[in-house]
Amino acid sequence: MVNGVKIYEIAELAEVLKGLKAQGKKVVLCHGCFDLMHPGHIRYLQASKKMGDILVVTVTPDVYVDKGPGRPVFDQSLRAESIAALECVDYVSVNMWPTAEETLRLIRPDYYVKGQEFERMKDKTGKMQKEHEVVKEIGAEMRFTHEIVFSSTALLERYFGGSNGGTKGK
Repeated sequence: MVNGVKIYEIAELAEVLKGLKAQGKKVVLCHGCFDLMHPGHIRYLQASKKMGDILVVTVTPDVYVDKGPGRPVFDQSLRAESIAALECVDYVSVNMWPTAEETLRLIRPDYYVKGQEFERMKDKTGKMQKEHEVVKEIGAEMRFTHEIVFSSTALLERYFGGSNGGTKGK
């Protein structure tokens, strides 16, 4: 964290991280929608932090969230703010692209971490496979956490009767 600030634009963050990597710090990157923060997200991020020195979390921008109608429930600024509030997270940024491919190239983390639900590299959208190719291209390592897993989509459907009615705008 620089001067108490955790949330940065991607290009700015890449510069901050270059300096930290030059000091020998290991950078861990997690990326996702994080629409409805739940215990699965928290444990995933806590486990990811233990894999390195600096935990960076990037959030899928609203325009590229493909979870269905009315999603994301919370806009990208609120999702980034919620993640930044977690003690284990050092830096947060809103990704600018549909996948984390370009972010991986800019940030060049030592480790790209996903939850165990992605360990078999099965992803209907193909995004995970593309990101994995970039991880290899930049010489990083793909890692997986093994924590409790919840689906924000399933939670929204079950407890709130769908994903509409969120706080996208203020």
